[in-house]
Amino acid sequence: MKLKFAAGLLALSLVTPAAMAQDMPFGSPDDVAFATQLWDVLLAAKMVGPGMIRVFPYEGTDPHGMMLETLYTRATVAGEEGDLIVKRNFGPEGVSAADVLNEPDKHLGAYTVMFRRAAGFDPEDKDFFWVKYLPDGTPDKTPEGMPMVGKVAKGMDAGCIACHTGAPGGDLLWTTDHLKY
Repeated sequence: MKLKFAAGLLALSLVTPAAMAQDMPFGSPDDVAFATQLWDVLLAAKMVGPGMIRVFPYEGTDPHGMMLETLYTRATVAGEEGDLIVKRNFGPEGVSAADVLNEPDKHLGAYTVMFRRAAGFDPEDKDFFWVKYLPDGTPDKTPEGMPMVGKVAKGMDAGCIACHTGAPGGDLLWTTDHLKY
């Protein structure tokens, strides 16, 4: 009897993480793999990393950064073509546009990215895939250790999707209403 119970617990412990991973709103191994492919596209397009295209920074706010640079384009990632928004987040508080222009690497805190995947990925939220990358291209993690990739904070009261749902124009963007659905 004890052996059957122990075997049952062992089987449950092996199956549960896989089952849970399928239901994760974000941070799954598939999300991390897609985020890696997306990073490679961003590097090739010079939107991130060494030699990236520079744009004039503007004043920002938490959670992104005190100064921001934002780029809008379209890209193809893993065979999916979609809208791509890359936001470079600079800090700390008090950083100026001149500081960012003169020493961008010193002040870069993160890249936050929205990529519209194929229809059906997340129709409720315009099919966007969300990522927060550290400056070296690794996905940032929540305090609990969850990679911030995929449908980040979907269904939560705070986080990427919760905040951007409130953007005017219905396109989930605070900076422009140029995306059409």
